[in-house]
Amino acid sequence: MTQSNIPSDIAAQCRSWAFEEAKKALARTGGKVPGKGYVLFETGYGPSGLPHIGTFGEVARTTMVMNAFRALTDMPTKMFCFSDDMDGLRKVPTNVPNGEMLEQYIGQPLTKVPDPFGTHESFAHHNNARLCEFLDSFGFDYEFLSSTECYTSGRFDEALLKMLSCFEEVRQAVLPILGEERAATYSPFLPISPKTGKVLQVPMKEVRADDGTIVFEDEDGTLTELPVTGGHVKCQWRPDWALRWYALDVDYEMAGEDLISSADIAGKITEILGGKKPAGFHYKLFLDEHNQKISKSKGNGLSIEEWLRYAPHESLAYYMYLRPTSGKKLYFDIIPKAVDEYITYIQKMPEQGPEDQVQNPAWYIHGGVLPSSQHTPISFALLLNLASAANAHDADVMWGFIQSYVPDATPENAPFLARLVDYAVRYYEDFVLPSKSYRAPDDRERAALEDLAKRLEALPADADGETIQTEVFSAGKENGYDKKELRSWFQAIYEVLIGQSQGPRFGSFIELYGMQETISLIHDALDGKFSKAA
Repeated sequence: MTQSNIPSDIAAQCRSWAFEEAKKALARTGGKVPGKGYVLFETGYGPSGLPHIGTFGEVARTTMVMNAFRALTDMPTKMFCFSDDMDGLRKVPTNVPNGEMLEQYIGQPLTKVPDPFGTHESFAHHNNARLCEFLDSFGFDYEFLSSTECYTSGRFDEALLKMLSCFEEVRQAVLPILGEERAATYSPFLPISPKTGKVLQVPMKEVRADDGTIVFEDEDGTLTELPVTGGHVKCQWRPDWALRWYALDVDYEMAGEDLISSADIAGKITEILGGKKPAGFHYKLFLDEHNQKISKSKGNGLSIEEWLRYAPHESLAYYMYLRPTSGKKLYFDIIPKAVDEYITYIQKMPEQGPEDQVQNPAWYIHGGVLPSSQHTPISFALLLNLASAANAHDADVMWGFIQSYVPDATPENAPFLARLVDYAVRYYEDFVLPSKSYRAPDDRERAALEDLAKRLEALPADADGETIQTEVFSAGKENGYDKKELRSWFQAIYEVLIGQSQGPRFGSFIELYGMQETISLIHDALDGKFSKAA
């Protein structure tokens, strides 16, 4: 790998969204290292479920801002991935084993709920471990932080006492967004019942700031006094967010557009405590192919497991980089385009100067480090069409064609290409093959395809893609397709020969698939073998 060094003056002039965000973080510090010794970027996670595509997106985008920040200044940086694992279990998830075992733990802090998988100390510990494995698999640079650890170790004690002293101001900051009934009993603090161990959402009978305690009615009706320190309480989630910002002195945190009002309230509470809210922005949530918001309960849109089944994680990071403050669709059909656009950018990067590199999404994805192993001589779209034409159900079939096209390529010396081959086979089997639909050519298409076969027979075996493409154009033009109709000619090629309505440059496809193989493909299609089978 090669490190790309961006001069600070070029970094300062860059107007990409990541650099604009990095400049906001830098402005928050006043241009000097904070007292804690580093500039802190944070992301949050609720461990009642497993990490998902939104988790990846938030950490990936925050990393991109950190990469830009490091180009602007040599200040030390850290990223905390914070797990709200002291939250009470609200309901039993439907996707875990031994769910009935969890029923009796409703309301308990997630770190006190047994692990239904039987592998960790608690349900939260299991999901936290999965989170760290998830983030580690992508190489993210982060430090994991547990809410339970911060509350029980005393790390939040000073901030909790401060919040207790500002109890009514903090309460008033939240009340405007609550309904009348909830507002009447709302407290920023959620005591942990010493009798049942549950996280209680109850009104405060008394707030004793001088003693550092609260008084409330426990579930059995007894008045109970607890200190707010030492893990005896946790905060409601908006005050909890502010508590974290204040106690950790968070410099930057982004959040989804659905949390705009909550982030505003958390910012106000941070200021009430005497702190400064972090810089950040609100990203748009993803939409499905019908422009509906993605919902886990609806099952619409893509999961991260589905994306990673058909494409490398770098392509997902690339998609996350694009226009984060604009709504984008997230469904299967966008995957091939995202992969090839990522490939285009990563292949440009080594030849670019610093001014162009900071405009290249690959720079943000790889932190300015040029990975030498991300080379592929073949686009993903071309691999998908090769899989379709060759009816490839395993990588070995693909490599037979690839090695005729690039004799020196092997899975060992072209690992990124090898990954793409595996993805292409899976994508073909799951999406392309079930929807293949061949048709017979009409008279004009038949004449043009017969002419194309003759032209290919006349070409030398080692003709390159551009030469072949010229003959493909000529076969169309010579058989009645004017300039306006050439798109229809190429669509006909794919529908008749491959059973799809579109594909990459056909000259490049023939160069990869093979001249004789393509001629045979044309003859088989003209003989009706494909349309009859369909």
